[in-house]
Amino acid sequence: MSHPLRLGIAGLGTVGGGVVDILHRQADLIAMRAGRPVQITAVSARNRAKDRGVDLSGFAWEDDPISLAHRADVDVLVELMGGAEGPAHMATRAALTAGKDVVTANKALLAHHGQSLAEMAEAAGRVIRFEAAVAGGIPVIKTLGEGLAANRMTRVMGVMNGTCNYILTRMESAGLPYDQVFEEARALGYLEADPTLDVGGIDAGHKLALLASLAFGTRVSFDTVELEGIERVSIDDIRLAADMGFKIKLLGVAQISERGLEQRMTPCLVPADSPLGQLQGGTNMVVLEGDSVGQIVLRGAGAGAGPTASAVLADVIDLARGLRIPTFGQPATTLAQATTAPAVMEAPFYLRMTLADQPGALARVATVLGEAGISIDRMRQYGHSDTAAPVLIVTHKTNRNAIDTALAQLPNTGVVVGAPVAIRIETV
Repeated sequence: MSHPLRLGIAGLGTVGGGVVDILHRQADLIAMRAGRPVQITAVSARNRAKDRGVDLSGFAWEDDPISLAHRADVDVLVELMGGAEGPAHMATRAALTAGKDVVTANKALLAHHGQSLAEMAEAAGRVIRFEAAVAGGIPVIKTLGEGLAANRMTRVMGVMNGTCNYILTRMESAGLPYDQVFEEARALGYLEADPTLDVGGIDAGHKLALLASLAFGTRVSFDTVELEGIERVSIDDIRLAADMGFKIKLLGVAQISERGLEQRMTPCLVPADSPLGQLQGGTNMVVLEGDSVGQIVLRGAGAGAGPTASAVLADVIDLARGLRIPTFGQPATTLAQATTAPAVMEAPFYLRMTLADQPGALARVATVLGEAGISIDRMRQYGHSDTAAPVLIVTHKTNRNAIDTALAQLPNTGVVVGAPVAIRIETV
């Protein structure tokens, strides 16, 4: 058997510990499948004394991940520290400069620096692999870069943050408001140290930007992702959407057209009986659509030690086998600088508003919608008080500009109480 592939692991948190554990348990199986042994030679983390539940005694220790990247007995830097800047960025660049390949689970790093790092790697004859950076254990990077490489991709979408999906499905199943479920998620350890990364859609937006680059051959463009989190989704919206046959998801959608690249990570309604509508808890799902293959649905665990470490080691095994693919599926210098397209693709919208209990109130709302070019598909009025009535409207296909125009005019009718809610309905 060939000489071993030697790993230096930077970061020994949940995922790093999972990689060590799997390599301890599955060393023989991995060696057979990779065609050569895979060994950890050195590790690095902030706290050498911390008990991580795995045996690290056989590995050299480096306090500085940059020193780890330069070690002569390391062939591949496995970067599991996280963060777009600081040690993760510097250690990755150091590894490439030192002639090492890199395997990373760091979506923020690649969302912000993917183009420059890919160019740097390819100029040095090195490889960056990042299966674990998107959707945990789901092999979506390999599927796009290899299995669907002959397709012209038309759309990528999915639920890519398990914390948000847990919060939304928990709100529905327990009938609890957002604030209460948010605190539950915090207590369970589901939220990042900065919760905005999760509930604000930033974490999932990083992942969407990476998938769009792979799918459409464009440079990573996280700054052009339209982001809206789930903080404003109310239990009323969840209940009323369910009554109309929909579920609310934080949904990422990327598609390209003659107008340019559209990328958005926003709350959307999806049909309750669709694969995305049936997705529960912390599970992730990615839907890929290509011109030859049609629609492919991938579902699985989006986080956790086992699933994410499994994805890390899938990349390591590919390197051990000698499989070397450009970071984003084609040479980085050939990736196009896509024109940014706002969300102009037409879709139905869900509108929720409270109307004053006055004669002609609905007619005034219908007039405003009509003047904005919006036609009504369905409308329901729910139980009301003596002074106000909740109304839900599902429109025919329209665009966001028309919706925004109508939302700006509705307060002028004198019959709308409070701020209306508008959520896009995505066809799945």
